[in-house]
Amino acid sequence: MSDSIGVSMAMGLIKTIVCLYDVVTLPVYFLAQKPWEVRRLSNQTKAVQKNERDPYSPWVRIGGENKHFIKGCSTAHELFNESIKRFGERQCLGKREVFREEDERQKDGKNFRKLILGDYNWYTYRDIDKRIEDIGRGLLSIGVKPRETIMIFAETRLEWFLTAMACFRIGCSITTLYATLGDDGIVHGINEAEVSHLVTTFDLLPKLQKLQSRLPHVRHVIYIEGHKKAQTEGFESRITIHPFATLEEKGKNASHLKGEKPKPDDLAVLMYTSGSTGIPKGVQITHKNLINAISAFLSLEEHLRSDDVYMGYLPLAHVLELSAECFFFCNGIPIGYSTPHTMTDRSTAIKTGQHGDAVLLRPSIMAAVPLVLDRIRKGVAEQVDSRGKFFKALFSFLVDYKKFWTRKGFNTPIVNKLICKKPKAMIGGRVRLIASGGAPLSPDTHDFIRAVLDVKLIQGYGLTETTASATLMDPNDLSVGCAGAPLPGVLIKLVDWAEGGYRVTDKPNPRGEIVIGGESITAGYFKNDKLTQESYKDEDGNRWFYTGDIGEILPDGNVKIIDRKKDLVKLQFGEYISLGKVEAELKNCPYVENICVYGDSLHTYLIALVVPNPKSIDQLAQRLGKQSMSRSELLKDPDVIREVTNAIYEHGIKAKLHRTEIPTKIKLVEEEWLPDSGLVTAAFKLRRKNIQDYYKKDINRLYGMTADNGVGKST
Repeated sequence: MSDSIGVSMAMGLIKTIVCLYDVVTLPVYFLAQKPWEVRRLSNQTKAVQKNERDPYSPWVRIGGENKHFIKGCSTAHELFNESIKRFGERQCLGKREVFREEDERQKDGKNFRKLILGDYNWYTYRDIDKRIEDIGRGLLSIGVKPRETIMIFAETRLEWFLTAMACFRIGCSITTLYATLGDDGIVHGINEAEVSHLVTTFDLLPKLQKLQSRLPHVRHVIYIEGHKKAQTEGFESRITIHPFATLEEKGKNASHLKGEKPKPDDLAVLMYTSGSTGIPKGVQITHKNLINAISAFLSLEEHLRSDDVYMGYLPLAHVLELSAECFFFCNGIPIGYSTPHTMTDRSTAIKTGQHGDAVLLRPSIMAAVPLVLDRIRKGVAEQVDSRGKFFKALFSFLVDYKKFWTRKGFNTPIVNKLICKKPKAMIGGRVRLIASGGAPLSPDTHDFIRAVLDVKLIQGYGLTETTASATLMDPNDLSVGCAGAPLPGVLIKLVDWAEGGYRVTDKPNPRGEIVIGGESITAGYFKNDKLTQESYKDEDGNRWFYTGDIGEILPDGNVKIIDRKKDLVKLQFGEYISLGKVEAELKNCPYVENICVYGDSLHTYLIALVVPNPKSIDQLAQRLGKQSMSRSELLKDPDVIREVTNAIYEHGIKAKLHRTEIPTKIKLVEEEWLPDSGLVTAAFKLRRKNIQDYYKKDINRLYGMTADNGVGKST
């Protein structure tokens, strides 16, 4: 009690001093920082309707038509070649060499495998040109023919990008699969695409060896070498194994082999989505689609600097990362490769005393997904909590102080030094722009990350089916909770969804299903005409994709994602609940690592399956005097469940969720939700049906139902 009083008194004194400081210095900051200009740029109209009299008319971005050599290119091959000519001796792509692995003993006595890494080695555009040429000819020398598709089944790395560019150069397309995909998804993608040549990494060879009897079309496997000897034995005689270095060497000696130049409507990428509703779907991305998507991102060009560096670590098998790397490549921005396991000094694969990738690379631009940003937020919060009540109160005050003045158009240099220096140093100290995509970002996380890392955090929206192109926030925009305005060359319109109660004529803002049009809309789903016809339409001289996402267009032209058709459930009294919206907010509860909310139309309340945060559960166990219990016992303990349920409820109220949107009962699950389990996709999106089937008994128990009248009644 005395501690709390002391903290309150100290904070009261600090707030008084800060208030006096603000009064004295405000005129100086006002004249020096010109906040009125910052607010003007933030509040300006970003998009308008083509026909203001027609509420169903599409919205288009204002401005954004930049002059760039990309405008004169019609294929990815032409774009990359032109980039190489313009930026010849500039640094282009960089990676760290992995020397070996070592065991490191942890405080709890467990051993973890850690990587011993070197510094970044860089290749210039001219170096890259030579390697692309050698890889392309190497592929031709082992039987690849123009117009064929080559599978890339590997984590993000320099060789992944080189292989893609080499394929485009010789007139081939690439097919992509997430390296974390489950066995059935891998088999489905490889067999449906009927690929005979596959590029992978040394560590994925055992998985392919295990699945080889189910892959009748595969004849050649090229593996990228690593720090350990590759397991090349055990493959059937029909499959020839090639080291990547040997492929390049073959290409050097095959100067007589030539490919064919691709055409704009040729397939560039057959990209398999992560498949949140079932098996992965192949999306056909043409060269024209890819060029128009990269061109759309030119709205960011004026915000780029000559000393910028981009860190690539998200899956290149995801359209967001592939489009981003292509964009930075053709703007002369160096790309340094990383992984989630080696990014920071505290990453799981970094040995104590060694530096993570970000510290050495010092990137200025990053892409991220909400899952990564949510984890950064929780990591910072855990460190702050460990410093005691006073530090927690001080930190919270300073973050709120910075948020307040940021919204007013001011910068806070003193606060930046106090709270931003350490968190920012974790990712190299230079990051100034982060682009988030892949899923809606919680407004609270957006505000927190922007404040604590002192960065411009912009949210975007796009799909594989639209080649990542749809909307993107302007870096000058100070708002949160929206996905930005339509990108240049992109059309956005809304259509009524009467069942969900969303109409274009809604007041104060139009709402409805988001439909995206333009040249970046892909050719359709591979070998699935029925689904293509359901989702893609050619209307009014444009190609449109019906997303299934529900949006609201704000007065400034920004698009806000507010719902999704498949995530909507109706409870017993007729209330519609957006499960995705609820989950996005509750993921920020300290006890929650991941969460799947479920609703049944025969009941008046929601339930939730919760993957708990291990550190928070351990702290709770200590507080409740249950530290002697095993993890399994803790997750079933009534006191622990009650505490977590109450914490989720309180967090939901703070996040301004309606009481009917907050789960009343929860199940703390022991399983980790990883792609191999089939419960989440390779992009870690929930597979609701799989989760529902796996936890059927638990769901029925939470609703007090028998197996016969339980799961499956939700609408």
